Amino acid sequence: MQAVLYDAFGAPPRLDRVADPTPARDGAVIEVAATGLCRSDWHGWQGHDADIATLPHVPGHELAGVVRAVGADVRLWQAGDRVTVPFVCACGRCAACAAGHHQVCERQTQPGFTHWGSFAELVAIDHADVNLVRLPQSMAYPTAAALGCRFATAFRAVVATGRVTAGEWVAVHGCGGVGLSAVMIAAACGARVVAVDVAADALELAARFGAAERVNAGAHDDVAAAVRDVTGGGACVSLDATGDPASCAAAIRGLRRRGRHVQVGLLPAAAGPAALPMDRVIGYELRVLGSHGMAAHAYRPMMDMVAAGTLRPDLLVSRTIRLGEAGAALAGMTDAGPAGITMIVPTGS
Repeated sequence: MQAVLYDAFGAPPRLDRVADPTPARDGAVIEVAATGLCRSDWHGWQGHDADIATLPHVPGHELAGVVRAVGADVRLWQAGDRVTVPFVCACGRCAACAAGHHQVCERQTQPGFTHWGSFAELVAIDHADVNLVRLPQSMAYPTAAALGCRFATAFRAVVATGRVTAGEWVAVHGCGGVGLSAVMIAAACGARVVAVDVAADALELAARFGAAERVNAGAHDDVAAAVRDVTGGGACVSLDATGDPASCAAAIRGLRRRGRHVQVGLLPAAAGPAALPMDRVIGYELRVLGSHGMAAHAYRPMMDMVAAGTLRPDLLVSRTIRLGEAGAALAGMTDAGPAGITMIVPTGS
């Protein structure tokens, strides 16, 4: 099969032919119809992710496609099924999984990180009965691939972790793929959304997807004060989708009393330690919560909202490229990339 891989961290990714994967006894091999290009892939390529232990490596963790082969122990799936997967693939057997918290599985795997990912024509997924999500025939593959990391992560962060309700002010810091997804989802929940970013095009998209207010972080010395000003005292819920320590702190400082902060953006060690304003957390009785993906078994409410047209993840896809262009696009994320989600279509690349 064709795949994009790199031989060293930071080395130019290349398109090459490699051996086809085979399914584990409880796993499946999926023919990739679409896969998203995510900032997390860039962090992995730069060597910021400790899960990438062996090289060469194939990135890619947001995917949708068709099951091509399954292992002998798989009961629920067969060749020809249209599927997507969460970026956190669970074992289904540990204590966290037994409690239903597959997104923090103790033995989780992540395509594109713990093993070769979906910047390829084929990708192997373990524990297929636990991790595959069936797609309706009406859902296009790029739309489904957009769900797997950024949109599903934002959905759980807004709905389950942040518990956003109608009428609340929600400040979304960082309007990349996760942030724009969070804007759309929070607006669909009836919240009043403040979008925060340094890029004008990202803020324009946020307004298109439901943001009632926009704060250009590059134009304010005190972003938290700007958020408090437009919300009349502070956001009820803040969500940091950047993974930047300064953005995380500003999101917390922009909350009103007894507000809730949801941290979604990863804070890699390379970004430095996050100095959180714990005096504000204590004095305002704030809640600081982490949110890490979403389990496959929890997809149904999100899928129903997409099918009903209440949520439109397809609108987040701003460009589509071929597999042969993916290496350059990944390297290009060192600089500010285009707003929205870049989708890679491997077939015929």
